[in-house]
Amino acid sequence: GGEDVDPARYGEKRHEKVRSVNAARDATESALIEQAKARGKPVLAICRGIQMLNVALGGTLVQDIPSQCNTSIAHDEEGARDSRSHEIDIEPGSLIAKAVGAEHVVVNSFHHQSVKRVADGLRVTARSPDGIIEGLESTDEDWWVMAVQWHPEEMTDSPEPWDRGLFKAFARQLET
Repeated sequence: GGEDVDPARYGEKRHEKVRSVNAARDATESALIEQAKARGKPVLAICRGIQMLNVALGGTLVQDIPSQCNTSIAHDEEGARDSRSHEIDIEPGSLIAKAVGAEHVVVNSFHHQSVKRVADGLRVTARSPDGIIEGLESTDEDWWVMAVQWHPEEMTDSPEPWDRGLFKAFARQLET
């Protein structure tokens, strides 16, 4: 979470609804992603992480969902961090589906930006009913990447394996 990714990183002018940006953080996180890819290190990206992953690899973002997308789903909730906001559909057989043990889950939602054009080397594996991208994975079998837009670390009441399954899958990758 935190600052928005600077639209200059993906060649766009800053929308009036873009919140604070941090160029140094963007550069650091981009370099970390590039090194993880170069070394084949596993990546679990959450919220801003899915956005930064996509931008670092050449994709773009929706800079402000409420003003740029036709949706009735409130993606930038104000409530409790563990409150479930909307359902997502997960691609059967994807890393995310295997990790959470389901193809439909209800997630929290605290973002006003989202992935727009998906970077080469990534594929969409989860979406909300309005089409907003909620999950990405690598197309490279040698690079394990699981990226989600929601905050699984905040979901304290999840049935097993749901949100905790994401962390368990990542931990298994770190052990190999």
